[in-house]
Amino acid sequence: MPPAGHEFVVVANRLPVDVTVGEDGEPDWTRAPGGLVTALGPVMAKAHGAWVGWGGAPDQELEPFEVDGTQLVPVSLTADDVERYYEGFSNDTLWPLYHDTIAAPTFHRHWWDAYRRVNQRFAQKAADQAAQGATVWVHDYQLQLVPRLLRDLRPDLRIGYFHHIPFPPLELFAQLPRRRQVVDGLLGADLVGFQRAGDAQNFVRVVRRLTDLPTRGQLVTVTSENRTVRAAAFPISIDSHAFDELARTDAVQARAREIRAELGDPKHLLLGVDRLDYTKGIRHRLKAYGELLEDGRLSAEDAVLVQVASPSRENVGAYQQLRDDVEVLVGRINGDYGQVGRAPVQYLHQSFPMEEMAALYLAADVMLVTALRDGMNLVAKEYVAARSDDRGVLVLSEFTGAADELAGAVLVNPHDIDGMKDSIHAAVQMDPREQRKRMRRLRRRVLGHDVTAWSQDFLAALAAGPGQGPTSRGDGDD
Repeated sequence: MPPAGHEFVVVANRLPVDVTVGEDGEPDWTRAPGGLVTALGPVMAKAHGAWVGWGGAPDQELEPFEVDGTQLVPVSLTADDVERYYEGFSNDTLWPLYHDTIAAPTFHRHWWDAYRRVNQRFAQKAADQAAQGATVWVHDYQLQLVPRLLRDLRPDLRIGYFHHIPFPPLELFAQLPRRRQVVDGLLGADLVGFQRAGDAQNFVRVVRRLTDLPTRGQLVTVTSENRTVRAAAFPISIDSHAFDELARTDAVQARAREIRAELGDPKHLLLGVDRLDYTKGIRHRLKAYGELLEDGRLSAEDAVLVQVASPSRENVGAYQQLRDDVEVLVGRINGDYGQVGRAPVQYLHQSFPMEEMAALYLAADVMLVTALRDGMNLVAKEYVAARSDDRGVLVLSEFTGAADELAGAVLVNPHDIDGMKDSIHAAVQMDPREQRKRMRRLRRRVLGHDVTAWSQDFLAALAAGPGQGPTSRGDGDD
């Protein structure tokens, strides 16, 4: 019999806190940043829910503990699990495959074995925490098998799954050696959510081709269980009102002015903010910017590009190579066009607190988001939320989920270097009246559909059952 546990359980790869063990053997924690934590915090507190996830360090055996009214349930991962499940199958097989094979995925059978073993561990923890008939919300590509494993353990549960990254077309997904097991894992959910309507359509097409289950629109009937699974788009957002308020503070406004002064008060300040990841198009952005300097359409005396590239997955070879490539490009541009005391690219391979990020957004005339493929890209929304002055221009890759929503951005194809150069130049030269018109439209969307609305939309659709609620919230908004 299931325990008298929690009515609402979140299952994610990471806990909402980073956990260390103190000298007394008790867990010490610091709250982890991120939109998911912000979105689900109020829901968790109201429901007195449980959050199942990894604490962030290998070989930790921790008992559940409570933080702000939420029961945190650590899942233990060994160093071998981290290497094979996380760095291996999740980030060297699934991540590149789901991002259009920008980098070639690697397939190893022992990685799959670890992925399934760890997913079973997460599913068991969730089953142990959930009350009879509870709602369980599973998150992201690291845990695609959990919905089915959990349903086998607890068929009484209402199970939702949200996919934070792109879901690939059939032609790419079919490369995955264990493709049917992944599809079966996702079909354990009652509602499978995606960032874009196209991702939901890709998933249904995969189901149609790889299974004999009947489909109708975005609904899949699991005939053996007399159950219907719905796939739909629920584009995620940020805590936009809080970010807006942060950017309005005197301290952030003053810091934005300081940043421009420290950079020599350039006429044009361009900004890129990314994890150092090959999907983000950082090399393409630098190439376009360098050629604009070479062509004389931008001047190194007038323009500065600040590129923040926060460290990411530094044990994965493709990321190590990317860092080398980016630093060579930066060095070449600064060597060719820099002057004493003035570099046309300010490259920062580090992470910054949100106050500093808000100041950077407020200081920048042009925000460059040139991802080659991205589930959403929340940096684009942060930039918009920060711009209460209705100034600034967002240059946004059409291959981000945000491009479906953010009408008012200057859309670019990052593979088209000449086209991107033209768009960046147009953004730099844009009339202030046109900037205001575009930014106001962007802010209506970002402030009107925040991360709380996203979580409410998903959970309402999950509670309502198949065929209820909107099939997509991804349209542009006036």
